[in-house]
Amino acid sequence: MSVLVSLLVGLVLVGSVSSAKFDELFQASWAVDHFIYDGELLSLKLDNYSGAGFQSKSRYMFGKVTVQIKLVEGDSAGTVTAFYMSSDGPNHNEFDFEFLGNTTGEPYLVQTNIYVNGVGNREQRLNLWFDPTKDFHSYSLLWNQRQVVFLVDETPIRLHTNMENRGIPFPKDQPMGVYSSIWNADDWATQGGRVKTDWSHAPFVASYKGFEIDACECPVSVAAADIAKRCSSSGEKRYWWDEPTLAELNLHQSHQLLWVKANHMVYDYCTDTARFPVTPVECLHHRH
Repeated sequence: MSVLVSLLVGLVLVGSVSSAKFDELFQASWAVDHFIYDGELLSLKLDNYSGAGFQSKSRYMFGKVTVQIKLVEGDSAGTVTAFYMSSDGPNHNEFDFEFLGNTTGEPYLVQTNIYVNGVGNREQRLNLWFDPTKDFHSYSLLWNQRQVVFLVDETPIRLHTNMENRGIPFPKDQPMGVYSSIWNADDWATQGGRVKTDWSHAPFVASYKGFEIDACECPVSVAAADIAKRCSSSGEKRYWWDEPTLAELNLHQSHQLLWVKANHMVYDYCTDTARFPVTPVECLHHRH
């Protein structure tokens, strides 16, 4: 973060918000009776009656969102905890972290996905290099006009670059809300749905802290055509996410991403020829 802070010196930031308090940034979106508040700590519980979810009070265009999560301990098979950004409508854009529970002793899987103009099917799955149920770890989405980066404890685990020059759409014209939820998905989440949720272990609890949004806030009153201009650098107005150093991963980050792919990735849609006999076009051109 110190690198980002140094970039801010001398820059005029407009429309950027940052906070670590849940109620300043977010609100419950469903099942408020399944929220547990303990000081700065928030927990969501899933039982056989309901899951729960929250969403940001505002929408954002470009920047970085981070939350620290401690995932469901023990037998979490069938459960999904999600942290994601999404715009609205049938042609929406979306960046997903989905944490797929498992039976005791088996690793959590992290599934990421990207929707552009309403089209998803870009799943990747990986296991982590730590047990995400034993402590809090940070999960972040960095988004600017050049790239979308998924980060775990500041280590990049996925990169989606802007390839509009090759005719491939890139999400840069729709403001997005920030969301998280926990729900039962035992029809698909664990071993393709073969392992079901064991409700005798309920409630399943995911805990959160360290909520941070450092991004361009987009009031509802701003016309869609003006949002990109509002959230892009021009003249003396400079945003940290537009700095040249953030147009691509640095060398160390590139090496980290390669390490993650080599040692922890267990599924990549780009290599799934059964689902995609014709390789998706973005897979042909970049490190994704």
